[in-house]
Amino acid sequence: MVLYPGAESSNLVLYPGAGSSNLVLYPGARSSNLVLFSSESTRTESRCDHMKPVRITKRNVMFTEPMGEHYDLNLGLILGVKNNYIIDTGLGSGSVRPILEYIGDSSKPIIVINTHCHWDHIWGNWVFEKSLIISHKLCRDLEDKYWDEAVREFSGSIDGEVRKCLPNMVFDGFLSFPDDGISIFHTPGHSEDGVSVYDSVDKVLYAGDNIGDTAEDIVPWIDTDMGTFQKLIDLYRAYDFEHCISGHNKPQTKNVLARMENSLAAAWKKQTAAEQKI
Repeated sequence: MVLYPGAESSNLVLYPGAGSSNLVLYPGARSSNLVLFSSESTRTESRCDHMKPVRITKRNVMFTEPMGEHYDLNLGLILGVKNNYIIDTGLGSGSVRPILEYIGDSSKPIIVINTHCHWDHIWGNWVFEKSLIISHKLCRDLEDKYWDEAVREFSGSIDGEVRKCLPNMVFDGFLSFPDDGISIFHTPGHSEDGVSVYDSVDKVLYAGDNIGDTAEDIVPWIDTDMGTFQKLIDLYRAYDFEHCISGHNKPQTKNVLARMENSLAAAWKKQTAAEQKI
């Protein structure tokens, strides 16, 4: 465990039951007192009324927000025994409000997981700034580097309020919450900093943007390389999952891996050609 300069043990929270190696904890992690409003934020009217919960399994719920003409945005909720886990926080406070309403007055701590650094997955972090927010260590660095630029460029997509809030716990490799049957692991593919979340109880895999946005483009844009993406597919095969939730596509079964593998070479060729035209 590595503590950053200025951190004190009284200001850090490692949740009961968490097991990991190479953890870095950031100051300010708390497990209660959610922040709902802030004067230091960028704000628009919320579109959260359009988000409808879809129960995937007994304890896994997907919340889908219309994002554009061609695809939607999915956030996840796992109702664990000890903790409630929120996978990605979307476009601002409006994106996560339906999840909080669904959870209701649960006394269980909330743990937030950022699957990767892209703006449409992290802008609601600040609502949970006093809770544990987990990401890969590279993800935190990239969020910090590109946050302000993304807000300027994509401000029209903000849902509710946005305020810069970075993960307060990062890891490199693998992190587990065994009492809840939850594993978080590094899965570079769509982006170098990506992580996936596996619920071994209900056999659900959250893949972030490692699955393409539509049925036609089942392989996403790859910011790593073709070999890394093939290793990702092989890694996913090792997990016994029946449902796969991604950042933008419809829920999938494990058959999605074969479709991704069959499409990988053509998708990479198409992407390479597009990059050469830029």
